Amino acid sequence: MNNKKLSSRLLSKSLIITAYFLLCLIILFCIISIFTWPKLPNLNVMIDYKPPIPLRIYSADNVLIGEFGEERRKLLRFDEIPDQMKLAILAAEDNHFYQHKGINWQGIIRASFINLRNMSKTQGASTITMQVARNFYLSSEKTYSRKLYELLLTLKIEKELTKNQILELYMNQIYLGHHAYGFETASLTYLEKPLSKITTAEAALLAGIPKAPSIYNPIANITRAQIRKKYILDRMLSLGYISESEHQQAITQNIHIKQTGNKLTDYKNYSDHIAETVRQLLFKVYKEQLYSKGLNVYTTIRSFDQIAAYNAVRTAVIKYTLQSRYNGPEAQFAIKLPDENDIEIKQKSFKEKLFEIFDLYQDHKELVACVVIGINDEEITLINRNHEIAKINDKKAISLTKTLDHNKRIKVGSLIYVLHQENNIKKIINLPSVQAAFISISPKNGAILSLIGGSDFYKDNFNRAIQAWRQPGSSIKPFIYAASLEKGLTPNTKISDMPFELTAEQTGSKAWNPKNYGHRYEEVLTMRQGLYKSKNMVSIRILDYIGPNYAQEYLTKFGFDKNRHPAVLSLALGTGLVTPLQLTTAFSTFANGGHLISPYLIEKVTDSSGQIIMQHLPIEPDKSNQSIDPRTAYIMNDMLKGVATYGTASRTNKLLKRNDIAGKTGTTNDAIDAWFSGYNQQLVATAWMGFDLPKSLGLNETGGRLAMPMWIDYMNKILKNVSEDKNPVMPEGILIDKNNFYFKEFPPGKEITEILSKNPISLKKQKINKLTL
Repeated sequence: MNNKKLSSRLLSKSLIITAYFLLCLIILFCIISIFTWPKLPNLNVMIDYKPPIPLRIYSADNVLIGEFGEERRKLLRFDEIPDQMKLAILAAEDNHFYQHKGINWQGIIRASFINLRNMSKTQGASTITMQVARNFYLSSEKTYSRKLYELLLTLKIEKELTKNQILELYMNQIYLGHHAYGFETASLTYLEKPLSKITTAEAALLAGIPKAPSIYNPIANITRAQIRKKYILDRMLSLGYISESEHQQAITQNIHIKQTGNKLTDYKNYSDHIAETVRQLLFKVYKEQLYSKGLNVYTTIRSFDQIAAYNAVRTAVIKYTLQSRYNGPEAQFAIKLPDENDIEIKQKSFKEKLFEIFDLYQDHKELVACVVIGINDEEITLINRNHEIAKINDKKAISLTKTLDHNKRIKVGSLIYVLHQENNIKKIINLPSVQAAFISISPKNGAILSLIGGSDFYKDNFNRAIQAWRQPGSSIKPFIYAASLEKGLTPNTKISDMPFELTAEQTGSKAWNPKNYGHRYEEVLTMRQGLYKSKNMVSIRILDYIGPNYAQEYLTKFGFDKNRHPAVLSLALGTGLVTPLQLTTAFSTFANGGHLISPYLIEKVTDSSGQIIMQHLPIEPDKSNQSIDPRTAYIMNDMLKGVATYGTASRTNKLLKRNDIAGKTGTTNDAIDAWFSGYNQQLVATAWMGFDLPKSLGLNETGGRLAMPMWIDYMNKILKNVSEDKNPVMPEGILIDKNNFYFKEFPPGKEITEILSKNPISLKKQKINKLTL
């Protein structure tokens, strides 16, 4: 009995002490509140919410190309947010949101007891309002002082804002992984659809992310995301937000998650070089503010053209790589395979090893990283980052690696890349080392319509289309020929095609023995025939006749850099330097009747409210930009159409089945650079292939074999169902006699009829300076 009285007294004293302690806490809280409340931040930032909005870049047809900025965000009004998204968030984060005044006291007390029991601050009870307060004004550290400040700020938010305003803020500003802020951006990031199009199951998936964005986002960990999604759907059912049938339908729905690394699921994957170029251009103007001002940049790029250009480049690079010698695995790892009965990857050590490997080696579009887990003379068994197992029969690759050093042979633990094609044929492949670039522009106004700066931006973001200075090879010949027309030569001028040798004394350096491709020579060719067949001897003799200095100066009329084209005879073989953009601009001068129009990429820039702050001024061909004689452009167009019909580019005419195509192949010495530039009156495009560190593309490789297929692939899509151009009107001042063109100042009888000397004329008379070979 005495023990019972003692226990009763102790319990009474404990209750009194607890009550006293709680009273003291309440008094202390009130005192702190009195002094702290006036110091709480003004809520104008919330009421007039203007978060940092990233730079967004669009194609001419309003397709998003790229975003730059720490926060990717797209704001929605409360009434634009779907009800199922709101309900999923309430179920996941705060189902009493519309009942409490910002603080869930029951939750706080429960969390406090758990923290006291565990002797650590591990449990939280944050309401949606408290999360808004924390995200706008406070840090996320778990200290009691910060928590007290958060409670006071929460009360102030609840006092000055409506519940709908608070929920709208939360839905727009919460961080949801992968640089996505707000549920609209998260939906686009993970589901590739706007929030207005999501289902209940997808809403539950997104609502699970705020708990831990790095863990529960579906790209990082789809398994955990699915578990969290089911929990939220169960909560929605128990709270009466959805019916039993809706719950069952959502549970069984198969949700499509955006894939990364091995699929081209986003248009931006095709346009990274464009986005980066725009960013660099605007950074010069706006500096660091560029990433938060909410600027919208509208480029000249046409999305259909860009996709066609990307596919053409990628196809050519893959084809070249497949035809190259296989070099062996990318890496070799020591792995312990699971038991045969446990091949579904349930052994923890094996699974962890795969995670470790695939963190180091990413997929590159359709080139998928795989680990070899079995091999014999007939087939190879592979596993990819999704733990999918496949068997491929690539006897050629298996046999080839046996000739390599032991550490370069395919065996268990090898990391290799496999090509996944649409028809599901899988081939072992090297990661491409060859590079390619492609660019197309409108010759009428200079608008860049497509631009591919390399085969894989994420492997290497160097933009070869506008930054790579390469030798143009035979692509330079049309511009040398154009210069000669204004010196009295005609398409019918006869020119020697025989080889010659210049001694070291003549060159001032070392002996020079230029050759025709394939060492094929003819006694005499007309200038037109020389262009069709891309004869080096003919081009050198034309340049020698008109003079290297004159030709060097004339090249500037097409936008070429004079300093990158030394005035020596090797200029006729394209030993100067050009960029793909520069070469495309030059051929545009032929396509538009002789006008040099600068290319441009940015059409306009608007601020976050849509007001235009920068606008490109339209430029059209007129007298102000007439760069070469329109007669020269007309005659060269006729000759270059002949190249595309009868000459080195005749496949363009045969495959496209059009008569309005003109163009020129280009191959440098030892096939280090392969080019093709072609056009009609509406479109000019250039394709290039080569290695960044210059080396031969291979024996017998040419611009016609490597670059021209890219161009044809692109044009076949772009010009499909587009009617042929009508022949341009012949300018005044051209005479026609026996199917040959003459300038009126060089009529029949006064033109240059032939250049037949074996050696260049001027070199008989004088020694020249060092040649650039």
